[in-house]
Amino acid sequence: MALTQVNVDSYLKVAKALQTVEPRPCWMMFDAEADLFYINFYEPARPATDSEVTDDDVVIRYADNEVIGLTILSVSQR
Repeated sequence: MALTQVNVDSYLKVAKALQTVEPRPCWMMFDAEADLFYINFYEPARPATDSEVTDDDVVIRYADNEVIGLTILSVSQR
């Protein structure tokens, strides 16, 4: 994919939003077919021992009492 085909503005919005969260490494993936955006704080991703869904359809994944990742549901509707 040529650089001219990349929508740089979309990536800049993500980068700006990430500046507001706790600084730590993260790995992200967007699954267009499932309409999900995954954020993992470990690479490789650690298995969750628990999770909760917030009122705004974000799944918070835990390993013991530590947040290990987020899954944002219905990304295209936001």
